[in-house]
Amino acid sequence: MKAINKIYVNGEFVTPNGTEVLDIISPVTNQKTGEVTLGDEVDTRNAVTAAKEAFKTFSKTTREERIAYLEKLRSVVSSRAKDLTDIMVEEYGGTFQFSAMVTQNMLNDISAMIDILKDFDFEQTVGSSKVYLQPVGVVGIIIPWNMSNGFIVTKLSTAIAAGCTAVVKPSEMSVQQTQVIAECFHNAGLPKGVINFVNGLGDVVGAEITRNPDISKIAFTGSTTVGKIIAKGAVDSMKRVTLELGGKSPNIILDDANLKETVPTAIFAAYLNSGQACAAGTRLLVPESKLEEVNEIAKATVQNIKVGDPKDADTVVGPMVSKKQYERVENYIRIGLQEGATLLIGGEGKPHGLEDGNFVKATIFTNVKNNMRIAQEEIFGPVLCIIPYKNDDDAMAIANDTTYGLHAYIFSADKERAYRMASQLDAGRVCINGLSHDSKAPFGGFKQSGIGREYGVFGLEEYLEPKAILG
Repeated sequence: MKAINKIYVNGEFVTPNGTEVLDIISPVTNQKTGEVTLGDEVDTRNAVTAAKEAFKTFSKTTREERIAYLEKLRSVVSSRAKDLTDIMVEEYGGTFQFSAMVTQNMLNDISAMIDILKDFDFEQTVGSSKVYLQPVGVVGIIIPWNMSNGFIVTKLSTAIAAGCTAVVKPSEMSVQQTQVIAECFHNAGLPKGVINFVNGLGDVVGAEITRNPDISKIAFTGSTTVGKIIAKGAVDSMKRVTLELGGKSPNIILDDANLKETVPTAIFAAYLNSGQACAAGTRLLVPESKLEEVNEIAKATVQNIKVGDPKDADTVVGPMVSKKQYERVENYIRIGLQEGATLLIGGEGKPHGLEDGNFVKATIFTNVKNNMRIAQEEIFGPVLCIIPYKNDDDAMAIANDTTYGLHAYIFSADKERAYRMASQLDAGRVCINGLSHDSKAPFGGFKQSGIGREYGVFGLEEYLEPKAILG
C-alpha cells in the first residue's frame, strides 16, 4: 500500500499542514492501492511565499543560467523516462503507447524551449523606444489528471525560461505521477522556492491560488466550466490567465482522400488517450456519398482495436480514470441512443472480461446530426460521432458549429486544398493527414476552448510583461 504524505515546498519534501486523506484507486481493478494526504490553504500560502521570495533572485538570472537549469532538467527527466511512463500507466490507466509518447514529448518540449531561449530577444527596439520583456511574477499552475506530467513539464519549462517561479496544483488523481516529476525538478538543482508542488483539491488549493494576491498569473488546463470559475476569480487581482480548455474537435475527410488509409487514422485520433483528451478528433465529418463505405471501414477497424490492460503495448483503449468518469461516458452513450443516432459498434456496458475496471467499449455512432448532444458536448471517452456532409462548404459549417475551437484534423490527397480548408477552421491547431505535435508551434483554443497560447515563442510571451521605456 503506497502512502503519498509529502508535498514539495521551498526545495524540500515536507509534511503538509492539511490532514485530509484520499484513497488512491486503480482504474483497472477499482481496488485501493494507496493513500495521499492532501495539502490545504496554509500549505498553498507557504508555497506562494516561497515562490515569491525565490522570484526576487530567479527573475534576475541570465539566459545562460536558465538554459543550464533546463538542460539539467532534460537530463534528469530522460534518466527517469521509464518511471514517468510506468507511473502514468499505473495511476490513471493511460495506455503504454500513449504514455511513452507523452514522456518523449516532455523531452522534446524542454529541448524546444532551450532552443527558443537561446535566440529570444528580451530587449527590443520598437519605434524610438526600448521594450523590455520581464517575467510576470509567481505563476499558479493548475493541472488536470489526463497527461498530468506532460502539462507540468510544458508549463514549468516555459516559466523557468521566462524567469518566473511557480506553485503547481496537480490533480488529486495524479499524486503518484506528481511525486516522480517533483523528484525530477528537485534533482535538476533549481534554487529553493522556484518550483513548488501542493497536492490538493480544486476548491481548496486551487481556490487559494486563484485568490492569492501574490500570484501574478494562472496557467490552467482543464474543463471549460472550471476555467470560467478561475477566470472570474483571477480578475479580482488582475491576474494574467492562460486557459487551455475543452474541445469537440472536428476531423474532416475530404472526398479525394483514400478512405482505407484515413478512416483508421481518424479513429485513432478519436481514441487518443482512450478518448480522454481535449484534442481528440471525436467528430468525424465524411462525404454523404461515402458514408456507407466509411461505416464499413470504421466498424472493421474498431473490431480489431484492443480495449484492455493499459500495460500491454498493443492496447489502444484503456480504462476511464475513475468510476465517475466511466459512468459519465456510459450516460452519453445512452443519450446518443435516445437522440436517434445509429450505433455502429460498441455501446453500453463493459467489454467481456473487463468487468472489474472502468472500461468502456470502443463506440461509434453514425448518421449523427451536429445538433445532437453527443456531437456538441465533450464526452471524454472512446465515443466517435460520424457526421455526413454534402460538400466542402457544408463540412466547414458543421465543423465550426460548436462552442469549442481547440483542435481539428483534415485528410485530403490535395494538400493545398487541405490548407485552404484549414484556414477557415475555428481552431487553434489543425493537423493535416495525420496526428502530429510541434513543440514550437502555439497550442490553445478559439472560442470557449481557452485564452492564450502555450509552446514556443507564443507560450513564452504569455509569461512575460512588456515594459516600454521612452526617451
